[in-house]
Order: sequence, then C-alpha cells, then structure tokens
Amino acid sequence: MTAGIDSSSLSGTVRPQDDLYRYANGPWLEEHEIPADKAIYGAFHALWDTAEQDVRAIVEKSVAAGHPEGSEPRKIADLYSSFMDEEAIERLGAEPIAEQLALVRGVEDLPGLVAALGQLELQGVPGVFHYWVDADAKKSDENIVYLTQGGLSLPDESYYREDSFAEVRTAYVAHVTRMLEFAGLPDPAGAAERIMELETRVAGAHWDRVKNRDVQLTYNKVDRAGLDELTPGFDWSTWLTGAGVPESAFAEVVVREPDFFTAAAAALQEVELDRWKEWLSWRIVHSAAPLLSAAFVDENFAFYGKTLTGAPELRERWKRGVGAVESALGEALGKLYVAEHFPPAAKARMVELVQNLVEAYRQRIEALDWMGPDTRQRALDKLGTFVPKIGYPDQWKDYDALEVDPADLFGNVRRSVAVETARDLAKLGQPVDRTEWKMTPQTVNAYYNPRMNEIVFPAGILRPPFFDLAADDAINYGAIGAVIGHEIGHGFDDQGSRYDGDGNLNDWWTDEDRAAFEQRTDKLVAQYDVLSPDETPGQHVNGKLTLGENIGDLGGLSIAYVAYQLSLDGGEAPEVGGLSGSERFFVSWAHAWSTKTRPEEAARRLAIDPHSPPEFRCNAVVKNIDEFHQTYGITEADGMWLSPEDRVRIW
Repeated sequence: MTAGIDSSSLSGTVRPQDDLYRYANGPWLEEHEIPADKAIYGAFHALWDTAEQDVRAIVEKSVAAGHPEGSEPRKIADLYSSFMDEEAIERLGAEPIAEQLALVRGVEDLPGLVAALGQLELQGVPGVFHYWVDADAKKSDENIVYLTQGGLSLPDESYYREDSFAEVRTAYVAHVTRMLEFAGLPDPAGAAERIMELETRVAGAHWDRVKNRDVQLTYNKVDRAGLDELTPGFDWSTWLTGAGVPESAFAEVVVREPDFFTAAAAALQEVELDRWKEWLSWRIVHSAAPLLSAAFVDENFAFYGKTLTGAPELRERWKRGVGAVESALGEALGKLYVAEHFPPAAKARMVELVQNLVEAYRQRIEALDWMGPDTRQRALDKLGTFVPKIGYPDQWKDYDALEVDPADLFGNVRRSVAVETARDLAKLGQPVDRTEWKMTPQTVNAYYNPRMNEIVFPAGILRPPFFDLAADDAINYGAIGAVIGHEIGHGFDDQGSRYDGDGNLNDWWTDEDRAAFEQRTDKLVAQYDVLSPDETPGQHVNGKLTLGENIGDLGGLSIAYVAYQLSLDGGEAPEVGGLSGSERFFVSWAHAWSTKTRPEEAARRLAIDPHSPPEFRCNAVVKNIDEFHQTYGITEADGMWLSPEDRVRIW
C-alpha cells in the first residue's frame, strides 16, 4: 500500500485550520495554468483528459485496423474519419444544411411551421420544446414521454433578463448576425435582432432552475385531451407526424412546465410567421455549426467558447472528433475501453467500498436524533433497495441500425439522432430496462437515478486520483468513497427523498420529520447563499439551486468518514508521511476539488450549475463536520471554525 499523498502537494504557508482547500492545493493552484482550450481545469478534468487520450488511441487503432464493413469498430473508424476529413468539409461549406433551410423557406402557414418543427426535431434541430422517454415517476415500472421547455440559444433564461449578462446579449446578436451571413440568409443583422426579441419572449415563460428542480411541481401527467387543452391551437398530430412519433406515444405524457407550453403555443400563433422562420433557420445553422466549414466552427467557438466560458482556444480537431464518436457510438467505444482499462480487481474493490458506504448510511440513519421511527424505517427500507452499477453495463447497446459513411459527416450525425430517437420511442409499452446506463463507461462522472433507485459509477472515474487499487484506504474513502456517498446521498436529498425505494414519487415522510429535515436544509441554503467565488466578485452561489448537490456533498463526505472507520475494523489507522488517517482522508477530499476556473465560466456556472464552485464543495462541507474540527483541533480563532450550533448534520 502507498499513502497517495505527496507532501510537496501541500502548502507550506496555509494551515488546514484556516483553509483546507488552499492548504491541500496551494502549490497546484500556484503552478498550474488552465489549458488554452478549457474554461475550467482540475482533478476531474485531468482525468477526463486521460480518458480522452485513451479513447483516441482506441479510435485511431480502429481506423488503422481495417475492420469488416458494418462492424462496430468499423463504424467508429468511419465516423471519426468523416469528422477528420477537413478538406471535404471545407469544400461543402454550408451545403449540408441547404435542404433544411429550404424546408423552412417553403413554410407558408402555421401548420407548415409545426410540421417543419417536427421534421427538424427528428434531424437533431431542437425546437421550442424537448421530449424524451423515461420511467414514469409515479409508475416506475412503466415508460412514458416527458415534455420540457426549450427554444433558447443562450445557456439559461436568466441570460435574457439579468443586467450582469447585458454584454453577453449584445455579443449574441452580433454572433447570430455573422452566422446568418455565412449561411447566406437575408437581412442577417435585422434577423438577429428579431431572433433575440423572440427568444426573450420565450425565455420569459421559462421556469427558472430552482423551480424546475422541484420533482413534484414538474410532474404533471395529462392525457392527449389535456395536452391539447394546455396548448390551444397547437396541432400535435402534425408535429408528431413530422417528428416520426406515433400518436400512441402521446396518449399520456408528463409535462414538466405546463404554463410554458401554454405560453409557447400562444407565441406560435401571435408572433409573425416570418419571425419564426428566421428563428428556425438560425436553429438549423446553430445546431449544425460544429459540423460545417471553418468559418462556422470558428465563429461558433468565438461566442460559445470565448465569450461564454472564457476559453481562448478551440479544442484540437481530434478531440472534437472523439467527442462526435462518443455521442453516436458511446457504448461501442465503451466496450473497447473497458477491455483495456478496467481490470476485474477494480470492480471487486468498488463493490467492497459501496457495501461499506451503505452500511455507514444504515448506521447513521439508525442513530438520527431528528427522525421519528416510522420515517426512519422507511429510509432504511429505501437504502436496502439501492442498486449499485459499477464500471460498465451488463448488456451493451447495439448499433446495427446506424449507417455510417466515411464521406458524410453531417449525414452520419443526422442518422445517429434518428437511431437514438427510435431507440427511445421503442421503450414505450415495454417493461422498463433496468440494465440501461445513462452514461458511457469511459465517462469521468457518476450519478443517482431516483426512478431506478440506483447509483452508477462508470469505469472512467474509477482511476487515480479518485480510486487507486494501490492507495491507502484513507485516500480512496476521501475521494471515491465520498463520491459514492454523494450519489447515495442524492436518494435522500431535498428532491431524491421524495422517491421511495421502488423509484416512485411517494411521500414516505411524516409531516414532523419533513419539517425537521427542511429546518436543516434551510440552514444549508443560508450558508451557501453568502458564498462568492473570487472569479466573480459580487456574484453569489444560489443556495436553493445547489441544495441537492450540497446535501449530497455533506452527506457523502460524512458517511465516507464513517465507512473509512468501518474499514479499519476497530484498529488504528497508521500515520503515513506525517499524516494521520483522518488527515489523509480530508486532504484526499480536498485534492479531488483542486480546480481553476476562468471568470466567464465561473459566472456561467453560478447561473446554471446545480453544483457549487469547487472551493466551496471542499471547504463549506468540512466546516459542518465535527470530525474535521477534531482532526485539526480547530478553534474559534481559526478560519475554518463553525460553531457547533451552526453546523448542519442531516444524514
């Protein structure tokens, strides 16, 4: 075993009692620059780079190998080759979208517009709303269509109304003007202004991100008659025909934001047809831009990269090519990735870690002093039905239906959208597939799915610095252990706690226990509301938007610490490199959040990201944990002190 903590990574000038984040990451923060093609960089992103390089090697090996026509490795190779053929792409210019633009030009009335919206949806051009198929949140063994708001080209409705984004709005209009010019569309400057005006109207009907987190407010099941009533004048049959969706698919749907759909239907009738045609033409150009010639690619990056995130350089073409293959053939790549990079021993070790985390949660729930016996038993019942998925799916997606032409990048992407749409719609009327994964194995991330009551850890994140078979237990529990605990914690956060162990929205709480829970979560909201990143002076974390993730972080680290103690089986952790086991645990946690962020990206994330900035994910969490205060002997004179009565302990 090795400690996994390099003493040179620790600050010689900052004490953990004053700032754990800068104590653990000070030298890294001083020495590292954000790569020119990134807006944010840290431990997660370094591991993403590693996974991306590994996938690139797999892709390029597939290109060189000459696999049989129609095989998955050949499809990977041909799709990548089509993306890397810059000469052909440059020669085509805007030609790939000519047919779509002609479709919009030919629209003569509202029914024609609705039909075009449907047809373009099937081709990957997002319209005024989005749909997908998933397990019904109140009948989790059945699949149903979900409908949600759309229609915006800026990151969020707040970008259309807040003063802090005024310069972004000006830059956006200039960007749309240039893109429409490249596409040869008439009156690009005037059209850009009108597109901005139309999107501002649509944004005004959007639910904000805090409201849209509410799993009860966003569950509104209606039958077809109810959907028609919500959207007066919108011809769903025409849209469904265009989108290739059978009428039966919309016999019952869940509408997440009902009044948005009413407002959108009104806008489709009240706003001039020509303005909608300009907007839809822009959506075509925008959605296709990364697949077109350099003029489109560079201008697209100039706004969505430089302006919105602050990244000064476009990602290398091979990286974007790998991304395109990931989007279309993710599990085909994943199958090859797992064979090379995920040993069986890693999966076995993760099973052990997950078991210890679940046991730690069980012990903490049994000892809760604020929860009554009935709710506690239901919480334990839910915990007992958690399903862990580790590394990769037991059943792989097949891509037989996807036709890939090495000389047709745009067509490849369109066909991929159609294949995935058909795959999604085929779920309707079928039992919910509990083997399905929402991430590919090579993804550096993890998730909790409340409708499946499952925690999922792709192989991509199960590597150093998060998980290391050769590392000391304190390191693994402080990093991947906290990630496991975080995902379990989502089952008991402010929204996940409204689902039962079967994955159904079902209130299993007593009123008294819910009130006690919310008293604690309100304190957590208040703690985060006052935090402001150095990159964005005067702009604060939204404690309500980030509440679920903050609960996950707090519960995850607290429970990971208990699980680490369980792993010692009553023994004392050795001191390694001058650090106790508890110190190594907390330093490992802090290392996981080492991150630098450009100011533009920090502002964007404050507006739309349900996660708090990395520094606060580290420091704000540990301030609430008694064991952290005990480990470092923190007193009222120290920067990390939080008085016991102000500390939040939920799980």
